[in-house]
Amino acid sequence: MTDQAVDTESTEVSGTEQPPAVDDTPTDRQFLGRERELKELRADIESAGLETLSGRKAPRARVLLIAGRPGYGRTALAEELARQVAESYPDGVLRARLTEPDGTRVPIERAARELLSALDLPSPPGAAEDDLSAALRDALADRRVLLLLDDAADAEQVDALLPDNPDCLVVAVSGGPLTGISDVRPCTLGGLDTKSAVELLSRFTGSVRVTVDPRAAEELVLECTGQPAALMLAGGWLAARPKAAVADLARHLNVADEEGPPLARVFRLAYGSLLSPAARILRLLSLAPAGLVDPHTASALAGCSVGAARTTLDDFVALGFLHVVDSPLPQYEVPGCLQPMLRALAESQDRPAELQLARARMLERTLRLLQSCRTITETDSSQAREKLQEMPRALRFPTPRAAEDWLRIRRPALLAAARLAVADGELDTLARRLMSQLVRTMVAHFGTQAAAPDLYGIHRLVLDVAERRKLPREKAAALLNLADLDARTGRTNEALTRYRAALDAGREANDPYATGRAMESVGGAHQELGDYERAADWYGRALAQRLARDERADAARLYGRIAGTHTCVGRYSEALRTWSSALTGYRRLGDMSGQARALSEMGRVQEYAGRFEESLAICQEALEWARRAEDTRLQAALHVRLADTLERLGDPAAARLHRGAAERMLGDELDRLDELHARHGIHEGEACAADETETEHRANTCEIRSGSAGA
Repeated sequence: MTDQAVDTESTEVSGTEQPPAVDDTPTDRQFLGRERELKELRADIESAGLETLSGRKAPRARVLLIAGRPGYGRTALAEELARQVAESYPDGVLRARLTEPDGTRVPIERAARELLSALDLPSPPGAAEDDLSAALRDALADRRVLLLLDDAADAEQVDALLPDNPDCLVVAVSGGPLTGISDVRPCTLGGLDTKSAVELLSRFTGSVRVTVDPRAAEELVLECTGQPAALMLAGGWLAARPKAAVADLARHLNVADEEGPPLARVFRLAYGSLLSPAARILRLLSLAPAGLVDPHTASALAGCSVGAARTTLDDFVALGFLHVVDSPLPQYEVPGCLQPMLRALAESQDRPAELQLARARMLERTLRLLQSCRTITETDSSQAREKLQEMPRALRFPTPRAAEDWLRIRRPALLAAARLAVADGELDTLARRLMSQLVRTMVAHFGTQAAAPDLYGIHRLVLDVAERRKLPREKAAALLNLADLDARTGRTNEALTRYRAALDAGREANDPYATGRAMESVGGAHQELGDYERAADWYGRALAQRLARDERADAARLYGRIAGTHTCVGRYSEALRTWSSALTGYRRLGDMSGQARALSEMGRVQEYAGRFEESLAICQEALEWARRAEDTRLQAALHVRLADTLERLGDPAAARLHRGAAERMLGDELDRLDELHARHGIHEGEACAADETETEHRANTCEIRSGSAGA
């Protein structure tokens, strides 16, 4: 689909060098009012809980609840409280939002993962909700943090994230009580006091109009019931009309035929005063993923230039429709209290086809930005540089660092865009392209291991689309990727189930790559589980397919894997014969490094069989091939094995020479060989092969094989 929102905008997408879009809007100034509520909340923090009064030490963190309807400043009060007491919590303030802008409950697993990420702690990809909650509690057991849980849907969400540490404090924001959590201290919010509400108005209008008619200002506050969101819209309406008196707005809101809550009435008035193009853009912002908007998102939704979108978003901030997000890049947030009204307007005033087109434009723009973000990392490729120069200037990043900053900052919105695209169900082709590009871009910037938790979620979305659209080839790819991540995190049984399902899907798609890799992976899972007979059987099936297709390199590798299973069960003669077949395959291919590895493993088998002199001779031959291949790591591993063998044969002087050669080659990296030995239960000489297996495994996890994924 063509990106209709791209223009000749001269400004490139930038990183942290660009200043925030707005730096002195009325909404960004100091917190107003709520002195009584803040005083009560701070007193609750300092007071003894029920457990303490009963003589028992509190087993969990204290929970303060700020309850009230959206638009009354619940989150602002929680943030101000966190700011005031932050010094008492030296390990920082953690934040998690527990409800999506559309009202969807955020899974506990995702919230726990985000909190662990904020602590710079790993969260295993695909880990269960209970495991992640337990990991979070363990992480907070010896920390003193303030945990701010915004827009909690129910007590279950809060309870799952509650630290088992009385030195921590939880501030929860919710629309109602958190029944089921003991010793919750609630603070229910109403409207602002009159003085603070009038001051909030004057920030938009200036002090003169309020001073000349203070009674009208107080009447307007009453009409808005002191609700901050309604007052901000009212202030924005007045700010846009310098000649209008405060009393004029109060009369507008007091007409007899106006019904509904104050916020709805002020919103209708403010929205009705917008010009048609601006009103359309505002409606379409309800489609923004996670309620987060940047100029590119608004530009794509509306089909206008990036510069025009940026100006319109700043105007919306001044009118009270949007909040500025504290970010190095221009980023805005649609207030949750306005989301339902904007969504209703979009559904009633825009045709479904228009809304679908706006979503498609937004996804296409996001896809192109991701492509630009990934391409700039390929600085050594002339083809990539040419592709980058062909993009509109507005979509180009000035540096790889700027691209990475953009990706990191926009990550929540990008992941939300993928989830929404899949949930939509009507834009699956775009969704598949978007997810493929998102995976490739995250791997390019963050690496497979760091991005693995996000990749797991994306691959699950790919699987959902593949099953819905009956795409067996993509289903096989998604299952393989998920199984690889399961295997890397120790969930071998789950991985085995998915590998078998991938094999079925690969056969249905008649995809030899998927079936071959699935069979080999099934064998690897059985080997990990200690079932070497089944492992050898599945490796043999994969080998038969490779031989039938004359895929010699893969066949040689599989001979090695079969030989490994024979070694594990002590069938050394069969292992040597199979390694000999692998060696023959590598020789026919002219693969010197492969020959060196095969000979190295044959030497290891001879060593296990107690034939040390034969092992010594074979390892020396392997070392010569490794030198020819210029494989430094394998040379070092072979020097270590030769040293071990020479010590067994009673020649410590020669052993020291070989060990010294290994140290000169690898230095500190020599410890990595020992670490692999401990983790995999292998001899040092096999460490390089294990490293290669891990590298291959990581490469497979980011692969989405799709006919539409080539963007």
